Amino acid sequence: MTPPLYLGLPLWANPDWQGSLYPPHAKSELLRDYAAVFSSVEGNTTFYSGTPGTATVNAWAHQAPAAFRFCFKLPALVTHEQRLSRLDAAWDFLHALAPLHDRLGPTMVQLPRDFGPRELPKLEALLAAWPHHLPCAVEVRHPEFFHKGSAERDLNRLLITYHANRVMLDVRPLFSTPPKAHPGLAHAQQEKPKLPLHVLSTADQPVIRYIGHLDKQINSDYFTPWKNQLSLWINQGKTPFLFVHTADNRRSPELARHLYQQLAECIGLPELAPFPGEKQAPLF
Repeated sequence: MTPPLYLGLPLWANPDWQGSLYPPHAKSELLRDYAAVFSSVEGNTTFYSGTPGTATVNAWAHQAPAAFRFCFKLPALVTHEQRLSRLDAAWDFLHALAPLHDRLGPTMVQLPRDFGPRELPKLEALLAAWPHHLPCAVEVRHPEFFHKGSAERDLNRLLITYHANRVMLDVRPLFSTPPKAHPGLAHAQQEKPKLPLHVLSTADQPVIRYIGHLDKQINSDYFTPWKNQLSLWINQGKTPFLFVHTADNRRSPELARHLYQQLAECIGLPELAPFPGEKQAPLF
């Protein structure tokens, strides 16, 4: 049975989560413990490391339950180095994930910051040849796609035509204060693009990447409007994917749980499982 919403983090292997999400000395099969709590994961590692090997994919398939969903990123080789000009590596990547095809959420195509309107034909070539049985989501970062002009209309029309989801990157919490006000924000603010949030579902699986602050109240305030929006999409029969980040991702599991609990009070979602590494519920 498909859940009303998938919840996840940007990755599953983080040693900072030992003693909370994971047992204190956990080292192997972390995905199994992760999937006992969260229903999805971004899978950012494939963006940097490229196509995983057969043994790695089989290990993931062994650890992840049937209801779990991977949302891997297309390798940077395809999106940034080749700029979608050659697609063989994209199809090789999807083929390598064949043991997980029944557990793939939207595969994310994160485009470079300078990938603008003139290159939309290359994106269309990718989407036109994308396997119909595999969902896809596209994240753009060029400013022209956020001006509500012809470039953004062309992009949205393209995504709707090919049933591709537009990734919504919500960096408002992260940039809500200057970095000096909260030590630890500077690196994240330099790394993430400061772009406006355009809330738009172009297909059936809206993808939200929520980049949290270090301050709990700030995160709650910016998340409040999402509760109504997510509820609306769920009532429309759509299945949103919510991925929660923090500045250094040390507290992203706790923030994800905190936001999920807020959402559950409005929508009536099932209770999130306890973290395997916790002896008692945290105060966060």
